[in-house]
Amino acid sequence: MNVCVLTLFPELFGPFWDHGIIRRAVQGQKINPAVINIRDHAKGRHRVTDDRPYGGGCGMVMKPEPLAAALAEARKRVPSATTLLLSPQGKRFDQSLAQSLAVEEGLIFVCGRYEGVDERFVDQHIDAEISIGDFVLTGGELGAMVVIDAVARLIPGVLGNEDSAGSDTFSDGLVEHAHFTRPPTFGDAPVPDVLLSGNHQEIDRWRRETALIRTVLKRPDLLAQRDFSPQERAILEKWRRDIDRLIG
Repeated sequence: MNVCVLTLFPELFGPFWDHGIIRRAVQGQKINPAVINIRDHAKGRHRVTDDRPYGGGCGMVMKPEPLAAALAEARKRVPSATTLLLSPQGKRFDQSLAQSLAVEEGLIFVCGRYEGVDERFVDQHIDAEISIGDFVLTGGELGAMVVIDAVARLIPGVLGNEDSAGSDTFSDGLVEHAHFTRPPTFGDAPVPDVLLSGNHQEIDRWRRETALIRTVLKRPDLLAQRDFSPQERAILEKWRRDIDRLIG
């Protein structure tokens, strides 16, 4: 996947490309990153990229001309890319959206700053607006990194274990099951016996049950519209029988 970021602060992305899973993705040519400095496409001696809002008000607004010129360069590099604006007004980013973006040939991220971006640029050039949550950041760079990280790990060949992404929290609508590693006892808490049994059918059942338990306790909202599998229904029926015995 070709990934191009339009930003006023390109230096923020150097460390991002150079560490962890993203570094592996870049080195393995699973993603081809590029960063374009919007200021390089502003005219005049001072390379101004923002101006006061029409109608008055606080703050500054990013001018459409430098953005459009920077985007034109990006589209020369990645002609078939989808153009995304990081914005508090955008669609809430989640695992489902990450999965849909992971099949794109290329993505262009426009990182806004100040009070926002001239709406004419948005209307004419942006394919979709994305928000990483109901809060406001000083710019879209961190949001772009979040989206790129979530999308990159879904691209085949990026993760060491191809099954890892499929079992992540939210991938199947549940919080992920509990995890344990060495030592076998930490403090007074041992690893559950089932994980040491070698019985993979029982381990799968235990993991599905703990995923359900953790979802009920931590994110019950995820279960509101869930179409439970036969295995999950059997687990829930067992819980109901156990609860009925407890309450007599």
